[in-house]
Amino acid sequence: MDPYIKEKAQKIKEKTEGDICNHCLGRKFSNDLEGPGNPLRGMKVREIMSQEGEEFNSINPCVICGDLFQKLEIAADEVENKIKSLDLEYFSFLVGSKVDSELIKKDEELNNCLNLDVESIKREINRELGKILEERLNTEVDFDNPQIVINADFRQEALKIRIQINPLFLEGRYRKLIRGIPQTKWPCRKCRGKGCEGCNFTGKMYLETVEELISEPAHKMSHSKESKFHGAGREDIDVRMLGTGRPFVLEIKEPHRRVLDLDILQKEINETNAGKVEVLDLKYSVRSRKAEIKTSSPDTYKIYQALVELKDEIKEDDLKSLKTLTLIKQRTPIRVSHRRADKIRKREVMDIQYEIIDSKTIKLIIKGQGGLYIKELISGDEERTQPNVSQVLGTHAICTELDVLEVGI
Repeated sequence: MDPYIKEKAQKIKEKTEGDICNHCLGRKFSNDLEGPGNPLRGMKVREIMSQEGEEFNSINPCVICGDLFQKLEIAADEVENKIKSLDLEYFSFLVGSKVDSELIKKDEELNNCLNLDVESIKREINRELGKILEERLNTEVDFDNPQIVINADFRQEALKIRIQINPLFLEGRYRKLIRGIPQTKWPCRKCRGKGCEGCNFTGKMYLETVEELISEPAHKMSHSKESKFHGAGREDIDVRMLGTGRPFVLEIKEPHRRVLDLDILQKEINETNAGKVEVLDLKYSVRSRKAEIKTSSPDTYKIYQALVELKDEIKEDDLKSLKTLTLIKQRTPIRVSHRRADKIRKREVMDIQYEIIDSKTIKLIIKGQGGLYIKELISGDEERTQPNVSQVLGTHAICTELDVLEVGI
C-alpha cells in the first residue's frame, strides 16, 4: 500500500471522524488514484483502509457536503419539469450551482489542512449534475456557447432551479427604402419612454423603426418578446439606405424556438414592410459579430449619393475642383455635439464623382472612410469641416437628399 495514500486517508478520517461521502473522499485523491470519477476513488480508498483494519463506516451525513450529491437526481427531475413548462427548444446547455458558503469553507479547510490542490466541490457538483442531465435530456454540455444555462440553488432546503435562456443571433443586411424612419427606437423626449399625450402614450418619438420592423416577425417565429438591434453604424432619419444594404445583427433575447426557417422569415419581413424596409442575406450568427460590425473606424468605408443645392450657378469645369477633396479635418458637427466628444477627426475622401442636374443642383457619389460626416463635408458646418464642398466651389452648398449606397466593413 502506498504510504502517502494511507497517511492522507488517516488524516481525512481524523478530521471528518469518518463522516465523509465517496464524492468528497475521492475528490481529495483525484491526483493520486485513477478514476473514473470521484465516487470510485472514494470506494478504493475505503477498500485500502479496510484492508489495513481501518474503516470509514460512519452512518452520519458527510461533514463536507451534507450528502448534497444524493440530491442531484432530484435536482435533475426539477430541471426536466422546468424545461418542459417553459417549452424550450435547445441543443446545448451548461450547469451552474449555488451552495452554502459554509460548505465551501469546510471543503477548502480540509484542502488547506492537507495542502491539496484539487477540484472544488462546486465544480464537481456542476459536472455530476451535468452528466445526469446529458443522459436525461439527450443533449451535450457546451462550456463555450451554451444555449441555456441551468442554475441549481442548493442553499435552502427547498431546491430552486432557474433556466437562463441565452440569446439567438441573426445577421443580414437591411435596405431602408423611405426617409423618416430611424434605425432604432427613440424614447419620447417629454416622458422618456413612459408614455404621455405628446407621444400618444407610445413612449416613442417615431411609430416605426428599422429595428422594430425587422424584429417583430423574428419575435413571432422564435417565441420571444425582446431583442436588441446592432447595426454597422446608422444613417440619419432623413437618409435612405439603398444599394447592398447595411450589415446588422439581431440579438433575440430568451428565444423559446431556435430552429427558424430564415427564408420564410426574410420573406415575411420583406412582404410585411414592402416599400419601407427590406432584408437581404439573413443567416445565423454569433455573439462576437456584434462588436465586429458595430464600428465606424477608418478601416471601414461607405459610399453615398448626395443631391446638393448651390447658392450660385456653376459650370461643369467648376466641379473639377471637387477632386481636391482628399484629407478632411472635421470638428465634431454641431448637430451631434450634444452627444459626441468635441474633437477634430481626420478622414479621407477616397473618391468623388459628380453630375450636373441643373445650373444650381448637382449629384455627388462620395466614397469615404468610416466616420466621415457627409452633410458637413458638403456645407462646411460653419467652417468646422475643412476643406469642404462649399469652400472649393466658392458658393454655399447644402445637401438636400442623402442616400447610403454601400457599407463596407
